[in-house]
Amino acid sequence: MPTSLSPAAPKVSERRGSYHASARGAAAYWLSPVERSQLVKQGVPAREVVALSDAMGLPRDQFMRVLGLARSTVERKIARRDPLSQPESEKMVGVERLIGQVDAMVREAGAAPASFDAARWFARWMADPVPALGGLAPQELLDTADGREAVSTLLYQMKSGVYA
Repeated sequence: MPTSLSPAAPKVSERRGSYHASARGAAAYWLSPVERSQLVKQGVPAREVVALSDAMGLPRDQFMRVLGLARSTVERKIARRDPLSQPESEKMVGVERLIGQVDAMVREAGAAPASFDAARWFARWMADPVPALGGLAPQELLDTADGREAVSTLLYQMKSGVYA
């Protein structure tokens, strides 16, 4: 886990926030690109798969399938308290970043009720096909970096009203 966390969430226009669901409690932390890179390189603790799937309200198997994570490998790493590999960590941090983006967008717009849960909203939203993604559901793109970037771009377009 990075040692220096920003005290306040960055503006959405900075495109750098990352929601981080900790297994020690679903807390939102904002990580810089450097901190995200360090986290990916050191390996996200495998138990974070459980924390993030719980935060999103998704069954663990479904969450791992969406991210393209091998269930048996992740379960073994959870049991051994091992970190995820760099590619697995990249996927986790990528989804956390998208959830952070949603949270920041809604809060920046002043439209979020105190009970707004970005992780659960994102989980519901990602399941439905979107015309702007060629009829694909966002969850069909979360297993690759380019796919996550397409989803991020779509979220920014939705915020600015450019969404088609």
